[in-house]
Amino acid sequence: MLTPTARVAAAYARIAEVDRPEVWITLRPHDELHSEAVELERRLADGADLPLAGLLVAVKDNVDVAGLPTTAACPEFAYPATETAAAVARLVERGALVLGKTNLDQFATGLVGTRSPYGAVRNAHHPELISGGSSSGSAVAVALGIADLAIGTDTAGSGRVPAALHGIVGIKATLGVIPAHGVVPACADYDAVTVFATDLAPAVTAARVMAGPDQRDPRSRGWPSDVRLAAANEPKLAIPRAADLIALSAPYHQAFTDTVATLRARGIDITEVDISPLLAAARLLYDGAIVAERYAAVGEFVDKATPGLDPTVAGIIGAAQHLDAHAFAADLDTLATARTAATALLGGYDGLLLPTTTEHPSIAEVTADPLGINRRLGTYTNFCNLLDLAAVAVPGSPTTDGRPFGVMVVVPAFADQLAVDLAALLTRTDPPLLVDTGVPLAVFGAHLRGQPLHWQLERLGARFAGEITTTDAYRLTALDTTPPKPGLVRHGDGRGAPISGELFLLSPGGLGRFLAELPPPMALTSVDLSDGRSVTGFACGYDAAVAGTDITEYRSWVAYLRDRRPGSRVR
Repeated sequence: MLTPTARVAAAYARIAEVDRPEVWITLRPHDELHSEAVELERRLADGADLPLAGLLVAVKDNVDVAGLPTTAACPEFAYPATETAAAVARLVERGALVLGKTNLDQFATGLVGTRSPYGAVRNAHHPELISGGSSSGSAVAVALGIADLAIGTDTAGSGRVPAALHGIVGIKATLGVIPAHGVVPACADYDAVTVFATDLAPAVTAARVMAGPDQRDPRSRGWPSDVRLAAANEPKLAIPRAADLIALSAPYHQAFTDTVATLRARGIDITEVDISPLLAAARLLYDGAIVAERYAAVGEFVDKATPGLDPTVAGIIGAAQHLDAHAFAADLDTLATARTAATALLGGYDGLLLPTTTEHPSIAEVTADPLGINRRLGTYTNFCNLLDLAAVAVPGSPTTDGRPFGVMVVVPAFADQLAVDLAALLTRTDPPLLVDTGVPLAVFGAHLRGQPLHWQLERLGARFAGEITTTDAYRLTALDTTPPKPGLVRHGDGRGAPISGELFLLSPGGLGRFLAELPPPMALTSVDLSDGRSVTGFACGYDAAVAGTDITEYRSWVAYLRDRRPGSRVR
């Protein structure tokens, strides 16, 4: 892996090589970043824990970075940022380096990447095509191999559509999980800070680092105490029915069909569902009174009609000035009903798989029809934030001409880890950990994977964390229970044997529910593992252990069951 200084040098060499000046609004001087990289290397040599050391981050220019101007792609709007946005600051604290500020659809209004006086951001691989917006520069900086990570924002799909058009990963967490402090608002109630990367693992790592409440953002939220930490071992995935896919271009429709076929071939349980209530809600973002939030954010500035305003953006924001308050209230009521419908729709599934966007237009096509194409591009993304859903965008099967096609895994609020796990199935990678609030739970019998009570852990969203072995202080007893299960009993160091089991991560609320439902003679206690850790694990009452059969010699419940199968040797 490159050192921080070498990574900086490589990035600036790549910037010169690709010659895409429209990607950047402010690019930091090479010498300045090199000095920061040298300091990082010194800190690493001194033993500092900097897990993101040397990773280069491009930041969308509606997100503040102290010492750099924030323009929101409007020169007259620019102001010098005196404080770094909370999400970006958390990355920097762990060793990431900010390269600069990237171009965007002005005031984060658009999904095309062409609405900027700093220039239309061309697609990284097909310059005649759009990059997707509004986080256009951020996505292209990653797709061109300049930045390791890039920060975007997403109100209508801006952290997902550009990912789809470049074959990269985009994570849009549950609203508020990544704080929006230091972000120029588009629609404050529906804005999300997002992250791009070429692969799922670094994107998830960045999202995990950025997550957590910040008192400067009144809308920020933490993970709930009962958050699910894993998708089911045999996940159920919903997809739209054919009638809900008519917005797709022919190449994208075929690519989505191919993606679904690939998942079915891997044994994923897939069911078609009616997503028309979601599609109807999506139209409220621009066609309803919700757009008044865009006027509340920057409307007074737009009214000044400064020369740097993009006419399409100014028209959208300016038109929201005269919307009636009762229309806004009616739309909020409609959204409340739609959220209930979305909850019911997704309730029986681990996630909903959608095409991220409908087509890949050229810059010329968007110039000729700026509103119509933009509207279509948001068909499957616009409703997510309105309905408080999370989404992970990853590459799907390519189109017939080899161009990227993207899909999203959409889940209810705070089910982000399920979306990551399902996205990992699509990308054939090990599912990285996004939600890091889990409590370890050691199991040794009927709750092991493949055993009859494992479903209780799956129901609570428990996450497998590896195989474990206790110290030699424990004995194992076969109990007379239904279903059969063992009891782990501590007998003191050297008076037992190392007993094998499995470790799971469970949310604090899930662990509490699990304990409340635990039947006698079982109990939870501290269990010492052979690697020096002490974790919560299963034990049983003394009377039950005495009445049971000692099976310590097997050193695991599974080995004991295997020996009792018909045809096994008799002991």
